[in-house]
Amino acid sequence: MGPALTSVPGRNEARIGGRRFVWHDSGGAGVPLLALHGTFGRGAVFDGLARRLAGRVRFLAPDQRGHGESAPAGDFGRDAFVADAAALLRHLAGGAALPVLGHSLGGITAYQLAARHPELVAALVVEDVGPVMRRPEIAHPVLDVRGWPRTAASREALAGALAERGVPDAGYFLLSAVRDEATGGVRLLFDWDEMTAVQAGGVGDWWADWLGSRCPALVLRGGRSTLLPAPLAREMAGRRPGTRLVEFPGAGHWLHDDDPDGVARAVAGFLGRAVRTPRDPARPADTVDAEREEERE
Repeated sequence: MGPALTSVPGRNEARIGGRRFVWHDSGGAGVPLLALHGTFGRGAVFDGLARRLAGRVRFLAPDQRGHGESAPAGDFGRDAFVADAAALLRHLAGGAALPVLGHSLGGITAYQLAARHPELVAALVVEDVGPVMRRPEIAHPVLDVRGWPRTAASREALAGALAERGVPDAGYFLLSAVRDEATGGVRLLFDWDEMTAVQAGGVGDWWADWLGSRCPALVLRGGRSTLLPAPLAREMAGRRPGTRLVEFPGAGHWLHDDDPDGVARAVAGFLGRAVRTPRDPARPADTVDAEREEERE
């Protein structure tokens, strides 16, 4: 039996430590999982994955600071994001350890949380981000989006404006587009200048944090991703005991969108083993691709 949660299915809102937190709870049975989105995202980015894992995994997906419906914040450094995640976990589970999944910048927050608050994290799923976010390892660690349009007459017009700036598929960004009551058009819940600051806060060498926890970990990498090169992903898994790497050859950075069924299988299989069965932290890491993972599951 899992920990009692201070959360109900659907939208939740609470003031924790003087800040407003908003999160979505997918409800139902299954392993409670804190799911942390990446830059430009919100908790809703995991809705599709939550549907696929209904009955096996219960997603608790917050809008992080500067994103979605979260409270405004001026501090976008790593310590602030980690402190928010720790405060929310304590509120949700009363200090009991939960598995944590993080995509992109949310993945950095997840493994930093595990290193700095190991009592709160039972297992890690890190989706397409590594322990180094800087040049030369990563060619473009920050996408400068300052001054990009935040409002438009319609979702289609906003998507067109983003396409002009090199974003051919703006679906991920448009998850944060809501009706603008003042104009009748649409507006983004985040600010582009703040998103540049969020990305800048993630730039650095985070090897000490990645290697600083001992819980079981699953690393998911998109074969076409530029944010987690294959050599770095394999070093990441090889240097940390109890870590498994699963690669999705046809996927890019947004794995849960590019291969949702494969990601769902990998996450369900990992949590089924890591949360229910004690793991030997000295067990060597192993690497498989998504097709082999499906066969194993």
